[in-house]
Amino acid sequence: MRDSTRLGALVALSLVLLGGCATAPLGPTVQVMPAPGMPFDRFQVIDGYCRGFAAQRVSGYQQGANQSALVSGAAGAVLGAAAGALIGGNSQGAGVGAGVGMLAGSAGGAGSYSDTQYDAQRAYNVAYEQCMYAQGAQVPGYAPPRYVPPPAP
Repeated sequence: MRDSTRLGALVALSLVLLGGCATAPLGPTVQVMPAPGMPFDRFQVIDGYCRGFAAQRVSGYQQGANQSALVSGAAGAVLGAAAGALIGGNSQGAGVGAGVGMLAGSAGGAGSYSDTQYDAQRAYNVAYEQCMYAQGAQVPGYAPPRYVPPPAP
């Protein structure tokens, strides 16, 4: 009974630690410049607005990365415990199998987490560039927009 208690505690601790892994992109990784004639203070205002817009667009990626890591670690622990019990024939074999399975599952979860983080950053960059271009900033690969100042009040 002690081995199963330790195993349960180990699995619970690992899942808690894995649960806080994913982070949202911290900012754009693409260069965007003010359009010719655009005042820098105007550029800073639209940069802040577009960072918020992009962060909102990728908010679901962080949740997906966390869920993927948790499911992979838990599934690995369960399958490892079952395999360990069948091979070892006792609770000690189940404990060893669960530990090995959890490590393997966590490694798989880490791989999918990395893919999800890459996808989140890519989606963030696309949303940020679209927003900045729509606001009149210069985006690489596109002709610089002609900045037209807003009408005087």
